[in-house]
Amino acid sequence: MNGSDQFHTGIVTDDVDATLAELSSLFGYAWANEIAMAIPVTLPSGDAVIDLRMVYSRTTPRVEIVQAVPGTVWQPVAGSGIHHLGYWSDDVPGDGELLGRHGYELEATGKGADGVPTWAYLHRPGSPRIELVSRALQAGLEMMWGATS
Repeated sequence: MNGSDQFHTGIVTDDVDATLAELSSLFGYAWANEIAMAIPVTLPSGDAVIDLRMVYSRTTPRVEIVQAVPGTVWQPVAGSGIHHLGYWSDDVPGDGELLGRHGYELEATGKGADGVPTWAYLHRPGSPRIELVSRALQAGLEMMWGATS
């Protein structure tokens, strides 16, 4: 993992539309199409399907706005509001293990059809939450960021 692999900052909010409007008004952000879907995830408590709603900025530095989901890791963070830092990963399981050796705990993963994680959230108290995203997803996300409604 490298610092240059950091590609977005994630914010979880109770009001996606208000957050999008505020960031657009204050900083001139433009937004890609919204993603809203049921996403299978693996949590420490087991497998679940979470209804997620998110929007990435088309403007860089890239910001991801996620609708809060009560009772999950997708909760607003007090203070700064920053929920996670997202990094491209060539090896999500391996990079997760590396972070684990530094005290980070796995909070959630999403797996591909082959069962290998394509993304993961890891957190350590007193440190930012990290989202690892498989570089295999990069081309698709970049195409989405260029799309508008």
